Amino acid sequence: MAEAGIAALFSDPVGTYRFARWGRPIVPVVFGVDDATLGIVKGAVEAVVALAGHHMAETDPELGANLMIFFVRDWSELRDVPRLDALIPGLDPLVERLEAEGAAQYRTFRLDDMGAIKACFVFLNMGGPLADVPAEDIALAQAAQAMLLWGQQAFGERSPLAKARGTVILRPDIADIIRAAYDPVMPVAADDPSHALRLAARVGA
Repeated sequence: MAEAGIAALFSDPVGTYRFARWGRPIVPVVFGVDDATLGIVKGAVEAVVALAGHHMAETDPELGANLMIFFVRDWSELRDVPRLDALIPGLDPLVERLEAEGAAQYRTFRLDDMGAIKACFVFLNMGGPLADVPAEDIALAQAAQAMLLWGQQAFGERSPLAKARGTVILRPDIADIIRAAYDPVMPVAADDPSHALRLAARVGA
């Protein structure tokens, strides 16, 4: 993928560039699913973390778990999650907005003092379009989207997934970008579009 295409993946609608990757081991926890789906989601996270050359851990010393994935049937269920309003300021207005927009998913990140990702909260409404999507596809797409601070419209027109011989996989260009982003010589955060040129160089190599 060329520099311009990579830059677009980390830019907001007005063109402001913002990149971040995880600066600590990832500790996932999943709510609202059965044991079988739990295994699928955690397996997808493990696979994408391994692809990046990053690390997972049993616990985060600050937060306990730092990648929290919530499956709900209706956005209103989020109001009943204990202490979620302490983790997500403005939870009630957020729920109202998601309901009004008919959103299928929502993702928000917390960053540390260096600008690196220190937590990610993922909310998935299984009462809408996602209801017919296989768990494996949802898990892989969400794992990829939680690995980097992608732009708001990065996957608005094209999924991070592709099909190869009937099997759903991570798009090769997206996989390459994730690998390049976690190169040890690359910064954990950047707001200069020239960062996209450095990513493109590593993707090309």
